[in-house]
Amino acid sequence: MTKRFVSIGEAMIEMSGGEGGMYRLGYAGDTLNTAWYAKALLPEDWTVDYVTALGDDMYSAQMRAFIDKAGIGTGRIQTIAGRRPGLYMIHQEKGDRHFTYWRGQSAAKLLADDVEALEAAVVGADTVYFSGISMAILAPRARGKLMRTIVKARDAGATVVFDTNLRPALWTSPKIMASTLTAAATISDIVLPTHSDEAPVFGDTSPEATAERYLKIGAREVVVKNGSEPALVATADGVREFVPAPRADKVVDATGAGDSFNGGYLGARAGGLSPVDAARAAHRVAGVVIGHKGALVAPELVRGV
Repeated sequence: MTKRFVSIGEAMIEMSGGEGGMYRLGYAGDTLNTAWYAKALLPEDWTVDYVTALGDDMYSAQMRAFIDKAGIGTGRIQTIAGRRPGLYMIHQEKGDRHFTYWRGQSAAKLLADDVEALEAAVVGADTVYFSGISMAILAPRARGKLMRTIVKARDAGATVVFDTNLRPALWTSPKIMASTLTAAATISDIVLPTHSDEAPVFGDTSPEATAERYLKIGAREVVVKNGSEPALVATADGVREFVPAPRADKVVDATGAGDSFNGGYLGARAGGLSPVDAARAAHRVAGVVIGHKGALVAPELVRGV
């Protein structure tokens, strides 16, 4: 029986590279990136759908075609007349990546306005995936609509996965960001935070503190990413294990590393691996991705790593 993975969020135009003022146009975004790697790594009896809103412009059409060509379902992508996709540029400086965003007219900001369409998009889902960015781009009332839709899917049997993916610049205040992301985590079965992002907001003194905070509010499985440091796997039934990343041969661009880790982890879990073994597999996937430019690498590069 076919199973269904649904990822909800914002896909954007990505301009990467920048050497000599020359940029490469692509399409990416945290939840699209994870859907991409989930499609590559989930067992063959899974399908992957992407849920967002796009405009009626040329780039929206090209993005939809790009997603569809990757084998990711686009049938539930809404079209908002007069809107456009968001855009971001990546440049490297002093060994780190920096982002500049334009998303004022992003159609994805309206993805939860049509509740009927949103609810139809997750009917029958076995896994529903969303992120802190999925929440941040929405108006306050729309955040509630998205969460209620996800709760309905969970009540119907879906596993809910949430990457907190903190981006303070998208929020009106740290307090609102913290309270909204905590609320989103309470409706989730699996939470995939990043310790270095969480610590300044929640005061976590260690990855263990991050994990325990999410377990206490109801998550049954938490994997705390921490850059090149070991990831902490913590479960409601008592597993607590740090899983180190293998040494990377080269680091070209860390864009999409966490998203690919998530896709690798969820693919491995769906394939029957334990949380600890799935984290090991996820590290290997991320290790491949950071050796290439841009957020998305060819699926065949990460299969079987």
